Amino acid sequence: MRRQLHVLVAGSLLCPVLSVARPALAQPALAQPALAPPRTAEGRPDLQGFWYFGTATPLERPREFADKVFLTPEEAADFERRTAERQSAAIAVQPSEWLDYGKHVGPDRRTSLIVDPPDGRMPPLTEEGRRKAAMRRAIGPELADNPEDRSNTERCLVFGAGPPLTPGPYNNNLQIVQTPAAIVVMTEMIHDARIVPLDGRPRLPAGIRRWLGASRGHWQGDTLVVETTNFTESTTVRGSDENLRVVERFTLAGPDAMRYEYTIDNPAVFTRPWTAAFTLTRTAEPMFEFACHEGNQAMEHIMRGARQQERTASPQPR
Repeated sequence: MRRQLHVLVAGSLLCPVLSVARPALAQPALAQPALAPPRTAEGRPDLQGFWYFGTATPLERPREFADKVFLTPEEAADFERRTAERQSAAIAVQPSEWLDYGKHVGPDRRTSLIVDPPDGRMPPLTEEGRRKAAMRRAIGPELADNPEDRSNTERCLVFGAGPPLTPGPYNNNLQIVQTPAAIVVMTEMIHDARIVPLDGRPRLPAGIRRWLGASRGHWQGDTLVVETTNFTESTTVRGSDENLRVVERFTLAGPDAMRYEYTIDNPAVFTRPWTAAFTLTRTAEPMFEFACHEGNQAMEHIMRGARQQERTASPQPR
């Protein structure tokens, strides 16, 4: 299988990306758990391995589908065709052969990854959520007085690695390593390794904050449940704040498929919790390094460019 070295240009950020071709594996039904999942020596479902989670299904239900929860096979094929055409048109304008959007909707052909609320869309923001969103918009992409003014993505700090896992335009891959005491979720995006203790330890004190939050896991039957809190005020999921609570559920749905579900609970920002779900497909290919790191040369160039713009805009002395 051919492997390629690609280059990512995200806004003003330039960083190397290593990607991998994806196997065309059949996807089993999302909602059907495995009757006899592979197990570890301790008797727990064995989640270990490499998993791919790219999908053509959007997070929120497109307006064109209104109250339609599921697509027919014909509608799904048409939606996939139109999605591929839009992506091809975008690539023709700005060549991006390294993009790896999922080509297919999920195995249950849902019109959105969001399964609750029933309309397949995120709930409205609270008044506080709208205020914080307005503050972020007011800052805008032009502010570049310091590196800290730039987005977490440009700074290579947080970029779709989760929690929660979020299908994106590339690097939709992860590796799970499992022991009796912990689960490690290693994502290809930003090469983050999230260690999830399973030993019943308490949450961190409220004053300790992490970019990816602090995760604690436990088993409910054959489902791994992971609860994450203690996010930084700079970490946001669709507008969330530092009081975000994410609950993830990992359930094997067959030898080569795993159901992933997450719930966003942030009463200060969203008027109600909301839940999304999709299928991860096992892949035989390993992940490669996403060589994006804080403080790389692109950040220096961004700062230099901003200073040059300031000099150009300032009145020249006579």
